[in-house]
Amino acid sequence: MRSPSDDRAAPLSERTGKPGPLSGLRVLDLSAYIAGPYGCSLLADQGAEVIKIEPPAGDNLRKYPSSLEAESRAFLGVNRSKLGVVLDLKQADDLQRLMALVRTADVLVHNFRPTVPARLGIAYEQLKLVNPRLIYCAVTGYGEDGPLKDKAGYDQVLQTMTGMCTLQGKPGGAPEILYGSVVDYYGSALVAGGVASALYEREKSGEGQYVGISLLRAALTMQSARMVWADNEPREVGRDMRSGGITGIHPTKEGYLYISANTPHFWAALCEKTGLAELATERYDSVRKRAQHQDEIVPMLHRALAARTALEWEAHFGEAVPCAAARSVEDMFDFPQVRSEGMVTTFEHPTVGQYRGFTRAIKFGRTPGPEPFAAPVLDQHGRRVKAEADRLVSEGM
Repeated sequence: MRSPSDDRAAPLSERTGKPGPLSGLRVLDLSAYIAGPYGCSLLADQGAEVIKIEPPAGDNLRKYPSSLEAESRAFLGVNRSKLGVVLDLKQADDLQRLMALVRTADVLVHNFRPTVPARLGIAYEQLKLVNPRLIYCAVTGYGEDGPLKDKAGYDQVLQTMTGMCTLQGKPGGAPEILYGSVVDYYGSALVAGGVASALYEREKSGEGQYVGISLLRAALTMQSARMVWADNEPREVGRDMRSGGITGIHPTKEGYLYISANTPHFWAALCEKTGLAELATERYDSVRKRAQHQDEIVPMLHRALAARTALEWEAHFGEAVPCAAARSVEDMFDFPQVRSEGMVTTFEHPTVGQYRGFTRAIKFGRTPGPEPFAAPVLDQHGRRVKAEADRLVSEGM
């Protein structure tokens, strides 16, 4: 029997720029929506060749509302630097093509519910026979076991279930969603981190393994500081991490300003620069004390902040007080710090044309990784990928 290394294929695309720490690795991305796909984009940022495999109807994220007519903004943002191919895994020929690609792959990522892969013939137990070095990452809503394992998992469902929305809401008020798919995006970071760790272990053992990521784990991981319950504590204990209303977003003469002044040094600087020297006393000299007296402090702070705009306060505080004027995401495209760090670049897309978007999440000094490229249109690289798969099939497995 031929080993998977016998089928190691040359990259299907030539990327410009320097190699990354994962250059030379191949990732098969069978996932949809955000957590799995963006985890694969994070791997692509680091040089891996990522082949996005979609069903004939495409990733459902392509159909999400967007002011762009040609493609969903969400799909573009989540699927950069991937080759795109359509395979219908319910058809024997396409399943055979996938199996051929699995032999050449280092990583496979999917977000099917736990019972689906075995029905398709792509469960880990089945694929490790094809490629024992395969890192197989399954992204689920709730994990592989338990009463909810077969339920579909979605970001805001998990937010609501795990207490995030209750704590986000105002005391005594309704729960509030944290928009921005925070659980999905944190899940994607766990995908990339888990896969990278498994690849590192493979270098020692020579064997692949199963990597399980769930949105439930992601949601609770994000709340590790809240997930502490000491013996003899009552059910209703203070799990809110906010600093008594002082650290937070405040109105100004024009616009809103976020202020963080938890340390004694920053609190003293805030009192000085707002002209509130009377607050720099022992009565308010700790976060706990300020939380106890927030009804006294916050109105005084708001009166002082009304003297300047948010941008003026941001400049006035400088490095003395951690703060930020509330901006829109559009402001980030040309924000000086973002530009200096090279976080935004221009992409060329077959149907959208030029667009600006985020580049990569991690900076590596010696192996920064190749230049990113635009997310694929449906089956954009299908002929190229299928041709390689058919060649592998014809050569025998």
